[in-house]
Amino acid sequence: MIVVVGTGTGAPLDAAAREAVRAAGLVAGARRHLDAAADEVPPDAERVVMGPLAPALDAIERHVEKAAKRDSATEAFLSGSAARASAAGVVVLASGDPGFFGIVRALAERFGPAALDVRPGVSSVATAFARIGLPWDDAVVVSAHGRDVRTALHACRAHPKVAVLTGPGAGPAELGAELARRTGTRTLVVATALGDPEHERIERVSPAEAAARDWGAAVSVVLCLDEDRALAPVRAFTGVGPGPAQWALDESEFAHRDSMITKFEVRALALARLGPRLGDLVWDIGSGSGSVAVECARFGAAVVAVEKTASGCEQIRANAAAHGVDVRVVHGAAPTILSDFSDPDAVFIGGGGRELPAIVTSCARRARRAVVVAMAALDRVPVVRDTLVAAGYACDGVLLQSSRLAPLPGEVSRLAATNPVFLLWGVRPAASSTRTFGEGVVQ
Repeated sequence: MIVVVGTGTGAPLDAAAREAVRAAGLVAGARRHLDAAADEVPPDAERVVMGPLAPALDAIERHVEKAAKRDSATEAFLSGSAARASAAGVVVLASGDPGFFGIVRALAERFGPAALDVRPGVSSVATAFARIGLPWDDAVVVSAHGRDVRTALHACRAHPKVAVLTGPGAGPAELGAELARRTGTRTLVVATALGDPEHERIERVSPAEAAARDWGAAVSVVLCLDEDRALAPVRAFTGVGPGPAQWALDESEFAHRDSMITKFEVRALALARLGPRLGDLVWDIGSGSGSVAVECARFGAAVVAVEKTASGCEQIRANAAAHGVDVRVVHGAAPTILSDFSDPDAVFIGGGGRELPAIVTSCARRARRAVVVAMAALDRVPVVRDTLVAAGYACDGVLLQSSRLAPLPGEVSRLAATNPVFLLWGVRPAASSTRTFGEGVVQ
């Protein structure tokens, strides 16, 4: 039996955990866990420091196999909670709640859930939110430990309450540096050495202040908050919730001028090809009213909307506010202005005029997954398609023509045709679909 003990945030082992450690033939954990439990570990027990995960799991497996050979009564050994506590061959010590995207996942995959006796502690995320007096059932939790920090950054830009589990190269300074450039509405709460009565610190700083400091290696978790929206209404789902109830919203749901808006039929297919989701960054080039930008943000993506008219920028901000989402609005003309942006996962191009080929070229070089282009002009289709294919995308497209019901006198209806639109899209064949949220590693 493998007993997995979550130590919480600095709490001493309880009596049952100490008893399990005393009976263990192998104790595994981070060096600090082994040091804290040193007085309880039997002198002849094997100690495994958990740095790289694979060697530690191999050592546990070897010990379990040896124990099984020595004990022909394995079935009895694995039955009953009292037997599990008293006859534990292996004890794994981990920070926080080891079942909250922690070591339990790797152990269950390797040895099976039935081989585990998990004793959870309080996670660093729960402790950090408790320290500042906020609920966290509506928080997004994302791990930047050993992972691409982009995912955490995009979640922080898109959502008002995010907990980031940090790692080397992805700590408060790195998060702060990017957020200071991309958004002005976030506060970072840096929780250091949680549970340590002498060294614990909870500090509220701006992204710029976070970027200017060396935080060391004792950071437990970073909370990224839009403090004006830190208390969300009560709901039945944790994290980001179930997503929008509807999409491809009617044009009447957005402020726009002179019908300069991507029609909902076109928007529906564009959204399907863009695939906006939590952890993504989407560019909306030639955003106009911002209808595509707002809809992508409603799916959880971080969004940059580029618009060359000042009045259009104000319209986009108003539409984002009306739908309760964050959209970064940039006043300027593509492709020149794009050089300062982070690389996107997906791009929608709804405007561009004569600059359209140059815009598509620039976006195709940098998009990680997909580029979608809407055009009214027939003569621009070949060059856009050729540009996407030359950039290595699998390209497809469709001419969208629709007729909507329109009322006539006498309570009858007619069909009113909308203007045809070409929609082309390019998808990178090797586009990754991986998104990682939660703790993910032994802490």
